[in-house]
Amino acid sequence: MGQKDNPPETLHQPAQAIASVDVIPVIEEQLRIDKRVVETGKIRISKRVTAHEETVAVPLMHEEIQVERVAINQFIDSPPPSVRYEGDTMVIPVTMEVAVIEKRLMLVEELHVTKRQNQKQEPQSVNLSKETVSVERLNIDRPDYYGAEQNGC
Repeated sequence: MGQKDNPPETLHQPAQAIASVDVIPVIEEQLRIDKRVVETGKIRISKRVTAHEETVAVPLMHEEIQVERVAINQFIDSPPPSVRYEGDTMVIPVTMEVAVIEKRLMLVEELHVTKRQNQKQEPQSVNLSKETVSVERLNIDRPDYYGAEQNGC
């Protein structure tokens, strides 16, 4: 490398005798990376609500009362008996005054009242709504990511 400037006889001389020094530059490349946001497309989102009628069975509760008359026809000496319960049945004593030489209470009958719950299925019409969503991608004309038109490379 430095042989062009020095005559051939200086090649074999010691290092102190060489008068000129060649400088070899050392080059280093550096990389700088930048990023930018590029719009690559668009989307459109739409929502549609549809309604349809559907028949559903709805359980409805109602109560029925059954009254049974039970004849007793007994005279009583104490005050009239009070209302009492026998399981699910309410017993209501019914009294009347009877004319005799002396006045006494006679238990004529008892009303046995039983309450039962019945359930039946009854169809009901109900409106139900349902949403559906569609997504549509919209492409745009754009250069490639680096700003240059694409040339097939």
